[in-house]
Amino acid sequence: MPVSIITPDDLRDFKIELLDDIKKLLNKQVEGKLKKYLKSSEVMDLLQISPGTLQNLRINGTLPYTKVGGIIFYESEEIKKVMDNNRVHHKIG
Repeated sequence: MPVSIITPDDLRDFKIELLDDIKKLLNKQVEGKLKKYLKSSEVMDLLQISPGTLQNLRINGTLPYTKVGGIIFYESEEIKKVMDNNRVHHKIG
């Protein structure tokens, strides 16, 4: 099995893609098409991420969540805050 090396550029690209996906998710909320609270499966579908990636985002504190019983919920407004706080501006030149 070949070994893949993840570079800092790969991680930066992943972060940018993730934040773009979160931005799309928030745009749907602004259009009134998104619920206030999303279940894990809904977040994974919308962001096109795996359960492991979503778990990592919870563990490292990137995505705040609420656990009720055995169900984890993510508030759309909190996802918006994550987007705003992690916005990346590229300088062209």
